[in-house]
Amino acid sequence: MSKPVKNLLIRDYAAKLSGVENAVVVSLRGIPSNDNNNLRLGLRKNNIRVTVVRNNLVKHAFKQTKLEAIVPLLNGPSALVYGAESVVDVAREVVKFAAKLDKLELRGAILDGVLFEGKAGVEELSKFPTRAEALAQTVTLILSPAQKLVGQLNGPGRKLAGIVQAIEKKLEKGETIAKVG
Repeated sequence: MSKPVKNLLIRDYAAKLSGVENAVVVSLRGIPSNDNNNLRLGLRKNNIRVTVVRNNLVKHAFKQTKLEAIVPLLNGPSALVYGAESVVDVAREVVKFAAKLDKLELRGAILDGVLFEGKAGVEELSKFPTRAEALAQTVTLILSPAQKLVGQLNGPGRKLAGIVQAIEKKLEKGETIAKVG
């Protein structure tokens, strides 16, 4: 391949993957074409893209980007899987497909510059909460003490309101109320 063609491919990778900061690396080698198509279509439904890359060229495209840490995982036929709302969603979907497709090799992933190596790394990443789930957990943790405090403050007031209501009902029925002494 000539140098101008290589430079063109490097620019193409850089343009196609600009804005991608997190991804999963897989190998599609040995997967039958029908299964490969089903994998790609299944991922596409969740707004996840698969890009088969030429390792040496994509290494140049990743220089000084957030994906540079993923370069050690690019050995042999490689494909980048990226998209969705977060790489955790991508990892979850890829792990589901890996359970169905024996030949789908999970090489690793990158999340905010942290490298998760091998199948175990991708499976670990798939168990992380997504951004939305993490925000929900954080809000719950922040609001929990306040809810307990409001409950504690309302407790005596509820008891007092219950006593007043009981007295009111007795008076409405014409019953007398004994003095507490």
